[in-house]
Amino acid sequence: MYVKKIPMRTCVVTKEKCEKKDLIRVVRTPDGEVIVDLTGKANGRGAYLKKDKEVFAKAQKSGILEKILEVKISDEVFNELNNLLK
Repeated sequence: MYVKKIPMRTCVVTKEKCEKKDLIRVVRTPDGEVIVDLTGKANGRGAYLKKDKEVFAKAQKSGILEKILEVKISDEVFNELNNLLK
């Protein structure tokens, strides 16, 4: 019997390998805009974050997302991430 492969991705903050469904993708589009990608298929450079408020706070404080996506990220993106967990 065929066993379906589960896509795994690494959280940029915790460096933990998780299933793709347990992570949220943040994308820098070709236009330079930063968006939260709920579909996981948006065009652009992406980074994955574990679905946890502490991880979001650590990403904002350390600036790791800005470093990986190579663009300044507004507080609105982090507010949107926090609202997704509610």
